[in-house]
Amino acid sequence: MTASFATALLGWKPSAKRNKLGWPLVPNCADVDSIESVRIAAGVLDELEVPRGTVSDVPKDPGGPLEQAVCDDLGWVLQRRDPQRGWRVERGAVITRFDQYAHLSEVHALVRANPELRVTVGMDYLIKPDVTVSLARVRTASGLPPLHAAVSCKWTIRSDRVQNIRHECLQMNRHRRGRQPHLVTVTAEPLPTRLASIARGTGEVDAVYHIAYDALGASVARNANPEQADAWHEVTGQRRVLSYELLTDTLASW
Repeated sequence: MTASFATALLGWKPSAKRNKLGWPLVPNCADVDSIESVRIAAGVLDELEVPRGTVSDVPKDPGGPLEQAVCDDLGWVLQRRDPQRGWRVERGAVITRFDQYAHLSEVHALVRANPELRVTVGMDYLIKPDVTVSLARVRTASGLPPLHAAVSCKWTIRSDRVQNIRHECLQMNRHRRGRQPHLVTVTAEPLPTRLASIARGTGEVDAVYHIAYDALGASVARNANPEQADAWHEVTGQRRVLSYELLTDTLASW
């Protein structure tokens, strides 16, 4: 399955530097320093029937558009699936706006007023997930809606992004008072070993959802070397990497 917005974001772009395959155009989700990344990403575009040899009409920097596309799509689909639950889907909302983390506003006031606490406690608990899903019609003691899901949108996966995602999820686990929200990542990363770097672990991230899951699976089967193929079979076989289309099913069924 493929996200409805995938082909609006995935496409071909001029290679900014000489790549190892010597291609003038490369997939906009590929790491041009990795032959495997370029080949697998090209196979994804072939599966999506994005024509080769032509620069695609896609955003120059797809990170922000991916966040907006996920926000818009979740808001529309969830409201259609179950309009009675009062879905609220937003970008960049700080977690203190939600019931499980309302107490952090008081913590923040104390930390802000005390320089010693700022050094000791830090301020990295004020997280702003890329996309949040909350339930406006659920009554809580704080009067704030509960956070139903926090979605980290990463166009591609790099080591620094993996650490950032894990840190944010750990902080939300550690500081919550109440039910655990669904903590997930949405990505277009084509390289299975990089997907594995965030999908593996001790459960900081509940799941990784890929916007072109079926196309990537087909490309891996045709183009990947044994290392990449093994990584793909691992993360999909253990249901750590899932199709983006399953995200709304999961959220609507909770």
